[in-house]
Amino acid sequence: MSTFDLFWPALAGGLLTALVCGPLGSLLVWRRLAYFGDSLSHAALLGVGLSLLLSLPGWIGIITVCLTMALLLGLLMKRPELASDTLLTILATTSLSLGLIVTSFVDGLRVDLMAYLFGDLLALAPGDAPPLLLGAVGIIGVVIWQWRGLVASSISEELAAVDGIPVARLRLLLLILLALVVTAAMKVVGVLLITALLVIPAAVARRLARTPEQMAIGASLIGGTAVMSGLAGSLQWNLPLGPAIVVAAATMFALATLVTAGQGAR
Repeated sequence: MSTFDLFWPALAGGLLTALVCGPLGSLLVWRRLAYFGDSLSHAALLGVGLSLLLSLPGWIGIITVCLTMALLLGLLMKRPELASDTLLTILATTSLSLGLIVTSFVDGLRVDLMAYLFGDLLALAPGDAPPLLLGAVGIIGVVIWQWRGLVASSISEELAAVDGIPVARLRLLLLILLALVVTAAMKVVGVLLITALLVIPAAVARRLARTPEQMAIGASLIGGTAVMSGLAGSLQWNLPLGPAIVVAAATMFALATLVTAGQGAR
């Protein structure tokens, strides 16, 4: 197998994931729910453990647990006495602990958990590209369809509700879309690093963009650049791919911070 045959499915999968993570990560940053991605990633480990215990394909357990977590969080966030950061911490640590407990019951564990934890993008086959493409198109289509309401409710839920926007329904929709993205992105950077692909490109774009649309598109482009840089570093220096993508994104965040700080000092 040539290097091209090995890398083009990984490149396609990584770019599609970055495309979807851009607008969703921007919405997360606006809502100050960056830790929600971490909570879902911890829940994904519980899904991995359940899939191994029940001898099911990994994605079935992951998407089931992530969707359950999203629905549960959507219901609990309606209770004003529960702060979102407290709620996310409780759910994240509980699901991670349950995942480790469930995994301990699996006899003769023969699955490489490192691939789930830190990603295994190079394991993508050419046949994986069409489902990823359909999923990305579907999620982006829903985001574009509901973009005005999602942005308005992210800026101020109270003002959005006054304008007649279904705030609670859109919040639940966003959480479900994020659960689907976390399931797909597990192959790219793994469950422990998915938050970085959601948040860091959006944080970089926020420093450079002037409108919500510019931020969303910029986050997708920055995420795609991080994926290509990580792939190049993995090919050139034999680096672990998932962490290389995250470090590339973090480097761009540092550069953007320096550039904007320099402009502000003038």
